[in-house]
Amino acid sequence: MSGGGGYGGGAGSGFGGGGGFGGCASITAVTCNTQLLAPVNIAIDPNISTVRTHEKEQIKTLNNRFASFIDKVRFLEQQNKVLETKWSLLQDQTTTRSNIDAMFEAYIANLRRQLDGLGNEKMKLEGELRNMQGLVEDFKNKYEDEINKRACVENEFVLLKKDVDGAYMNKVELEAKVDSLQDEINFLRAVFEAELNELQGQIKDTSVIVEMNNSRSLDMDSIVAEVKAQYEEIANKSKQDAECWYQQKYEEIQCSAGNAGEDLRNTKTEIAELNRMISRLQNEIESVKGQRVNLEAQIAEAEERGEIAVKDAKARIRDLEDALQRAKQDMARQVREYQELMNVKLALDIEIATYRKLLEGEESRVAGGGASATIHIQSSSSGGGGGGGGGGGGYGSSYGISGGGGGGGGGGGYGISSSSYGGGVSSGMSSGMSSGMSAYGGGRSSYGGGSSGGSMTMKSSSSSSRQSYR
Repeated sequence: MSGGGGYGGGAGSGFGGGGGFGGCASITAVTCNTQLLAPVNIAIDPNISTVRTHEKEQIKTLNNRFASFIDKVRFLEQQNKVLETKWSLLQDQTTTRSNIDAMFEAYIANLRRQLDGLGNEKMKLEGELRNMQGLVEDFKNKYEDEINKRACVENEFVLLKKDVDGAYMNKVELEAKVDSLQDEINFLRAVFEAELNELQGQIKDTSVIVEMNNSRSLDMDSIVAEVKAQYEEIANKSKQDAECWYQQKYEEIQCSAGNAGEDLRNTKTEIAELNRMISRLQNEIESVKGQRVNLEAQIAEAEERGEIAVKDAKARIRDLEDALQRAKQDMARQVREYQELMNVKLALDIEIATYRKLLEGEESRVAGGGASATIHIQSSSSGGGGGGGGGGGGYGSSYGISGGGGGGGGGGGYGISSSSYGGGVSSGMSSGMSSGMSAYGGGRSSYGGGSSGGSMTMKSSSSSSRQSYR
């Protein structure tokens, strides 16, 4: 398995014999596979924690079932002993007419009364549940109505905002028109003044015989001022009206949004309370159903037990013995399943502990300034030899795992190699585990059987690289 920001590779080979030592292979030419330069995605499955949690829950459930089954078996054994004692007492005693039928009938009648009471209570709880479901539906409808109202208000707010933007654009256009008209008025005023000055100059050079003033005075300044005042008044009025309308609509929308939000929070609170109440009632109903089922089972068992005791006690004892035998067989089967699950759990715990140690070593190496670690594990064998080796080299931040083949004589090898900026990590293991193969990403590890012990040495050297393990 290799991954990271660089290149890393590892290869290992192992030889084992009866004496417990490894041999060396001949040196061959080193070649590089260009496909190994591509980065490899070694992301861990995000569902691994869910799977582990599910396995733990299954183990807990099986443990609980096993404990309850053991209790049931013990109870049946006690009942068997009680029945054997009663049978021996009945055989020792003289044959007398007992009133056991009346006792069983009274017991059965009592259980039936309890069952009827539980049935009535169940009907009452079912009625309450239906009422609560109706309330929940009403609140759901109210909640949906509030959501629809809120959406409508938000749409109205968007439309109002668009209208306000349009009014503002109209105001800007009107202001631009006012400015253009003002410029035009100033231009006309300048033209009028120029023409007036020209006419006055012409009048000074002309002798007038009869002076008549038939022209009406035209006060352009007052007209321009009046027009300007009118346009300014219209613009100010439009601006004030638009601002007042926008402010009013904005306040109305804020008020309605606040009310809708408060109603929504209240509705959510009520829905949560009703959900809790429904859950509580459902739990109570399930509990009552369980009690009813238990009582029905007890009634059936009591009737069967009474009939068998009245008719033939020996037949009942044989039935109980058969049931006990079946229970023991079922218990043995469950014990075997439990042992298999424990074996799987033990293997998973060993694997988790191994990877935890690797991660802790890598974290301590990174915490110590990015130092690379070299792990070497040697094996000494008493009965059969085994060995494995791995080596890796490369550049960048990389990590590689390669498994070396196990030697003869019952030996096996497991190798890990990693390289980072010239630093390498290699390890070899041989253990007395059963042969197996497991794959993580693109890496492969092999376990071989053999009676051998392992020793581990760790050597750290400083490096600036960092490696992450997912």
